[in-house]
Amino acid sequence: MEPLPLVLIVAGVAAAFCWITSLITNETSWIDRIWSVVPVIYVWIFAGAAIAAGVDATRLVVMAVLVTAWGVRLTFNFARKGGYTGMEDYRWAVLRGRMKRWQFQVFNLLFIVGFQSALLVLITLPAYIAWQHPTPFNGWDAAFSVIFAAFLVGETVADQQQWAFHQAKRAAGGTLEPGFLTRGLFAYSRHPNFFFEQAQWWAFYALGAVALVADGGSWLNWTIAGPALLTVLFIGSTIFTESISAAKYPAYRDYQRATSMLVPLPRRRGRAPETA
Repeated sequence: MEPLPLVLIVAGVAAAFCWITSLITNETSWIDRIWSVVPVIYVWIFAGAAIAAGVDATRLVVMAVLVTAWGVRLTFNFARKGGYTGMEDYRWAVLRGRMKRWQFQVFNLLFIVGFQSALLVLITLPAYIAWQHPTPFNGWDAAFSVIFAAFLVGETVADQQQWAFHQAKRAAGGTLEPGFLTRGLFAYSRHPNFFFEQAQWWAFYALGAVALVADGGSWLNWTIAGPALLTVLFIGSTIFTESISAAKYPAYRDYQRATSMLVPLPRRRGRAPETA
C-alpha cells in the first residue's frame, strides 16, 4: 500500500478527534496536544513503507529519527507547562471573547482543527518525496541532518530559558520586571524558539529535496508548501501574541523596537528593558 493514503487516513481520524473533543469539552487546545505526536507517526509511516519495500531507507530512517527527537522535546516542553492537564491556549480565549459563538465555532473547525491538521501533514511530506526517490544517503543529507539537529538544540535552549524565567516570575509572586524575558537568546530575537521551530522544518524540506536532486530533479518542489505555510502561520500567530503582550506590558514596545522579531540578530540602536 502506498503510504500517503494511510497518512491521510490517520490525519483525518486525528482531526475528527480534535474537533469532536473540542465541542464536548468546550476548549480548543486538542490540536496542540497532538501537534508534537502526529508528525512523528506520519514520517515513520513513510519510513516503514520504504523498509517494507526493501529499498534504501537510510534517508527516511534518519528523517524519522530527527522528527522523533523533535516530537519528544516538544511534548516534554508542552507537558511541563501543563498542556495535557486541560489548560487552553490563552490566545484562543482572547479570540473567543472577540467573536460570536457561531463565528468562533466556524473558526475552530476551519482553522484551529482543519488548517492546522492539514499543515501537520504538509510539513512531513518531504518524507513522501524521499519515499518516491530512495536514492543513497549522501553528504548533503548529513549536512542538513546536522543543521536540523542544531536548530533543535537552539529551540531547546530557548524554551529552557523561557521556562526558567517563568519559574522565577512565579516564585516572585507573578511579577518580574519588565514582565517578559529579554536575556539569553531573547536578547537577539523576541521569539527565538519560534525561529528555530520553523527552521527545523525548512531543514526537513531540504532533506526531501536532496532525494529528488540525487534522482535528477530540482531543489524546488511542491512540498515547500509545508514549511512556507508554517512560516506564515508563525508570523501571524506572533503578531497576534505580541499585540496581547504590548497591551499588557508598557515596556514591550521598546523591546520590539530594539530586538528582531524572529531571526536572531544583534540588538538595534536603543536599549531594550532588562529582566530583573
